[in-house]
Amino acid sequence: MIQPFAGDTCIFITPGYRFRAIDELMTNFHLPKSTLFILVSALMGLERMQAAYAYAIANEYRFYSYGDSSLLLP
Repeated sequence: MIQPFAGDTCIFITPGYRFRAIDELMTNFHLPKSTLFILVSALMGLERMQAAYAYAIANEYRFYSYGDSSLLLP
């Protein structure tokens, strides 16, 4: 059950993290070596995201905040 929370958190989401509150994520393409890339890799799997990013780079997708977006459904 999701409940309101106030206070500090001390988490860094990496591959292997067990998500409990989301089952999909809409986001843009982040820099391939960023912590945000690690976050999406935790949800989707590192190999899958590396393949998706290789495709995006080969097809000249735009990265950063004003780039192309993706809907991630594990």
